Amino acid sequence: MSRSPYGSRGGSRDAPRDTPWSRRATPAPAAAVTADAVAAPDESGSRELRLYGRNAVDAVFARRPEAIRKVYLLEARIPQLQPLLKWCAANRVGYRVVAEEDLRKLAASSHHEGIVADVLRETPQSLGAWLQGLPEGPACALWLDGVGNPHNLGAILRSAAHFGVSAVLLPKTSPLALSGAAARVAEGGAEAVPFVRLGRDDNALAQLRSAGFALAATVVRGGDDLFAARLPERLVYVLGAEGEGMDADLARACDLRLGIPGSGRVESLNVSAATAVLLAQWAACRR
Repeated sequence: MSRSPYGSRGGSRDAPRDTPWSRRATPAPAAAVTADAVAAPDESGSRELRLYGRNAVDAVFARRPEAIRKVYLLEARIPQLQPLLKWCAANRVGYRVVAEEDLRKLAASSHHEGIVADVLRETPQSLGAWLQGLPEGPACALWLDGVGNPHNLGAILRSAAHFGVSAVLLPKTSPLALSGAAARVAEGGAEAVPFVRLGRDDNALAQLRSAGFALAATVVRGGDDLFAARLPERLVYVLGAEGEGMDADLARACDLRLGIPGSGRVESLNVSAATAVLLAQWAACRR
């Protein structure tokens, strides 16, 4: 199928890992993490997700602490993380004080902010279940048609949480899943916005419209001016993949085609930056 471009190429895949573990009820002196403890399979089929970064871990602890399976931290972080460590001790969840180099290996990143946690993934809802539980009134959702860069996904989730987006909708065949890198960039936003798994595109479109949603294809060329358009109270923004853009058949099936006017000095905004602009305009219309 041909595609209508929106977004930009680039990025990397973050692959959380699983490790052998021995529980500790109290902080232990920093100890070397062996190569065996760091090595792990790709997370794509794993029920566990390796998070790193203070806000990402705090968000899971605040919303679903029972999902936490293991915690690694720097000794300097012990005073700030007392509530989490006390909860771990009370619930027999292992945690371990490690050295900076070891934590960097566990996170596969230098942006760990002194903490790494292995948590259970949250299973995406079905579209029907999500619609059934959705309150009446204004709502906005994001349909991600191929977005795959974890840093873009994280930035999208952060904006979505900031503007109160109700859900991120994933096509039936999309391999997209939350990664540690995306969760860190989201700064806690990954816990605030649920993922919803769609069925066939035509069925999903019908279900969304029956719930009062209009769908807006976000395009680089040939779309109506976002800032002049009347945005409906219930709206799904459909965002295309970095580089390849949105599926052209899906774009034609949408109710609206919207573009973000600019100076013309660059072709378009990065997909995550565009998302922030789109959501800000929807929120402004609600006021």
